[in-house]
Amino acid sequence: MKNIVLGVTGSIAAYKAAEIASLMAKKGYRVQVIMTPAATEFITPLTMQAVSQQPVHVEMFNTPKEWDIQHISLAQDADLVLVAPATANLIGSVAGGTASNLLTATIMATKAPVVFAPAMNTGMYENPIFQHWMGFLKGMGYIFMEPEEGHLACGTSGKGRLPAPEKIVVFVERLLYHRKDLDGQHVLVTAGPTREPLDPVRFLSNYSSGKMGYALAQEARDRGAQVTLVSGPTRLAPLEGVNLTLVETAQEMFNAVKAVFPLVDIVIKAAAVADFRPCHKAQEKIKKDQTGLVLELERTDDILGYLGEHKDKQILVGFAAETGETITHAREKLARKNLDLIVANDITVEGAGFGVDTNVATLLFKDGTFLTLPRMTKNELACKVIDGIVKLLKFQQGG
Repeated sequence: MKNIVLGVTGSIAAYKAAEIASLMAKKGYRVQVIMTPAATEFITPLTMQAVSQQPVHVEMFNTPKEWDIQHISLAQDADLVLVAPATANLIGSVAGGTASNLLTATIMATKAPVVFAPAMNTGMYENPIFQHWMGFLKGMGYIFMEPEEGHLACGTSGKGRLPAPEKIVVFVERLLYHRKDLDGQHVLVTAGPTREPLDPVRFLSNYSSGKMGYALAQEARDRGAQVTLVSGPTRLAPLEGVNLTLVETAQEMFNAVKAVFPLVDIVIKAAAVADFRPCHKAQEKIKKDQTGLVLELERTDDILGYLGEHKDKQILVGFAAETGETITHAREKLARKNLDLIVANDITVEGAGFGVDTNVATLLFKDGTFLTLPRMTKNELACKVIDGIVKLLKFQQGG
């Protein structure tokens, strides 16, 4: 069981700490909460105790039931220290080397990774003094999670908002289970839908959100790979450290994929590419008084089929989103497209398919083995898919 020390400081965003502690506790982590005295003005220790199911620590000199120096024992037991929210005052204190309360003393004493999730007014965050201290701490090895932009409690809008608790937990988990088993590999991921224009205002498309592809790109990046992401239209933010190419149509995606394919080691085709497009795009908007409209369609290029025919050393991974006989269709596609691995899912199953944050899938390998997975988040599924790719790499390399 991983032990996480969660530091909570005197910020209006302290209420989010309760959900952070709850999410981590539900995942099986032991969450030891340290609150600064100022934090107790925003959220009670009893609340944090209820969600963490652990005693909450506030005072430096409270006498424990058994002889123990609190800041030393908490520092030694920690696998990771997370301060969320982290105020400018707390960050400045740590940068100055002070240990004036239990939280700063624990941070000073620990050898575990320390993560700060700043939350403050935009002016405070952009203040050159704060930026200097943050840069200093980064140089000393402390880890910072970037705050988000948006409406702040002070009534202004800008950078300084604490990210959502789920994002913070994912960030922490990636640090706890940090692996670099894709070092030296160049991974190409496709994501999202394509759009095939019908007229200047309409197009044919599908319900793909791009979440699965982006999760795969992020997982590959976090595990050491150089990542190229070719994405259709989505509402997702670009991923830091990922080379992003934006496309609209199936033809544009095909062109982008062909251009980089000879340079990559692994291809994960998670995009939902349109199988058909209109034979002709109307130059003006089609009016609805045109009754009896008939659309003449033609097939788009088979991107995955092309990759399967032309692959050399590349590991090729595809997806099969089906509405029935999922495994049968996936096995057929695995062989026909010359894939090494296919991720099959029935989009009619609850918690699977397009637009949701979870998926239910089976991984099928070309050697006939398979892995059936329960419902999990798309980030968790991305981890499982990359695990499968790593096994294929080791086999390919004779390991």
